[in-house]
Amino acid sequence: MLFSNRGPDQLNKQSRLGLLAAFLCILSPLLAGEALAQRRSHTPRGDQGQQAPPPKQEKNFPLDASWTAIAMNGKPINQFRATLKVDSNLRGTGFGGCNTFSAAAYPLRQQGFAVGPIAVTKRECEKGVSAFERSYLLALRSVRQWDLVEGRLVLKTGQGEIRFDRGI
Repeated sequence: MLFSNRGPDQLNKQSRLGLLAAFLCILSPLLAGEALAQRRSHTPRGDQGQQAPPPKQEKNFPLDASWTAIAMNGKPINQFRATLKVDSNLRGTGFGGCNTFSAAAYPLRQQGFAVGPIAVTKRECEKGVSAFERSYLLALRSVRQWDLVEGRLVLKTGQGEIRFDRGI
């Protein structure tokens, strides 16, 4: 038999506290599981069973493909011929209606697109052709996004877009 200086009341308190601690250790996982179940039951019904949409598949810019402009800012290009090709060295070249041009052209992440300063030959053209060429090259310089839609290249600018068909 063990001897103690403690009285029977102190031993009972310690025993009771020990039993209470053991009881709480047993119940705490059950209480935590109950709280988690309650939290789950309070989620809106629209969220249950829904998963995040899969990430959008990144498209690859069609390097080394020739393109012929067919529409600019929603208007068809019938009277003029304008082209674009971006090669694997990220050099954009083409014809603006009268002159040939070249520029650095960078397809970026998330279908972004950037065109550097454009170098143009200095051939003299009639007024209407020169005006079209100037608007075409300014639109190319302001391209921010690109996309492929039904086999056509679409370059999006701040003011509209340029649509291209595959060239020869």
